[in-house]
Amino acid sequence: MIIIKRPIITEKSMKLAQNGLYTFEVDRDATKPLIAKKVAEKFNVKVLGVKIINIKGRVKSQKKVRKTFKSGGMKKAMVQVGKGQKITIFEAPKEEAVVTTAEGEPIKIKEKKDMLGRTKVKVERSSVGAAPTTQRKVITGK
Repeated sequence: MIIIKRPIITEKSMKLAQNGLYTFEVDRDATKPLIAKKVAEKFNVKVLGVKIINIKGRVKSQKKVRKTFKSGGMKKAMVQVGKGQKITIFEAPKEEAVVTTAEGEPIKIKEKKDMLGRTKVKVERSSVGAAPTTQRKVITGK
């Protein structure tokens, strides 16, 4: 039986993850001790506490048929881990990285998101002691 279905990664859960409170979608039949045991085994952390939230399914309507149906609900578990311990799934990716080319030149790569959620990669290439005219900036995106 699969107890932990998936991590829930939203803005709110990422803020809670900084304080050591991680959010997962779990099986409907899972209990607090069972969730604590599975998280401790899977991520090698000490679980201090588990909070469970049952989310009801919504009643939605179809316009063409004039009938209603109920979408499935879910069960959320918020797991508190020990101080100084982290679960790596919830770590935010680094926005800046330094890569060296075959010639040994360092290149800074910055990744940002624009208003529509598309990624923009900004590559800055500069060598130490070079004239400012040799610097190049390239912006690519989808």
